[in-house]
Amino acid sequence: MSPTARRDGTPDRNRGNKPKKAGDYYVSQARPARHQHVERNRGGGGNDGEGVRLQKVLAQAGVASRRMAERLIDEGRVEVDGKIVTRQGVRVDPNVAVIRVDGSRVVVNEDMQYFVLNKPRGVQCTMHDDQGRPCVGDIIGEKVSAGQRLFHVGRLDAATEGLLILTNDGELANRLMHPSYNVTKTYMATVKGEADNKLIRDLTKGVELDDGPAKADFAQIIDVWQGRSIIRVELHEGRKHIVRRMLKELDYPVERLVRTKIHTVQLGEQTPGALRALNRAELASLYKAVGL
Repeated sequence: MSPTARRDGTPDRNRGNKPKKAGDYYVSQARPARHQHVERNRGGGGNDGEGVRLQKVLAQAGVASRRMAERLIDEGRVEVDGKIVTRQGVRVDPNVAVIRVDGSRVVVNEDMQYFVLNKPRGVQCTMHDDQGRPCVGDIIGEKVSAGQRLFHVGRLDAATEGLLILTNDGELANRLMHPSYNVTKTYMATVKGEADNKLIRDLTKGVELDDGPAKADFAQIIDVWQGRSIIRVELHEGRKHIVRRMLKELDYPVERLVRTKIHTVQLGEQTPGALRALNRAELASLYKAVGL
């Protein structure tokens, strides 16, 4: 059997699974991360008559102080719309310009919103439920009522908990969901049965399902106890109930499933129902993963 791994992100099996009411959830007041729209600015390196000075945009985005931003420009480390800028005083429109520092995209457009929600068990992955069941819209209702039109990136079924990205950036959302970009998702599955190395080999070799074969990019036994196991599964497929179906096919039915990670964005210690803003590093990593 594989050696027991560290429990980073492992669901607490001692906690109850009873879903909370919408009013019990905690919503973080953290300021959302910012970035520029994906539309390209045809002006290339910007112009001197309109927009905001590039060094000011970089400083407001938290990249560096204005003086340090000027140094970055002098050193040829700043790129606007695909062109290196080395001249001071260039002005850009933060709403449309694509700005990179050392090859990493900088987030500057405050109109774009990005959040991570730890979706609790029993909550529907919709903004409104016609049957009156608890849904994601109940948790983020305060932000929706404030005029922020957010939608979830992908879905988690009601019984599945964990990381859900919410945004109003359609281009990023579409690319994160598209299978051609191979964005990896990580799940912690509590299953019936004491897992062994054969389960890991079968998951990574491939499992034949009714809609075609499926395979994990990585699988690992986290813990085994009293007839149950915790299995870490990483995969980039997005078919419905894919993790549950793979494990059931291998005779390890899932009792609890938590998504803990999407690419480099991790759930960490975020409690069920909590909402937080993605930080600049997380957004930059997601952009890079999908070629934006």
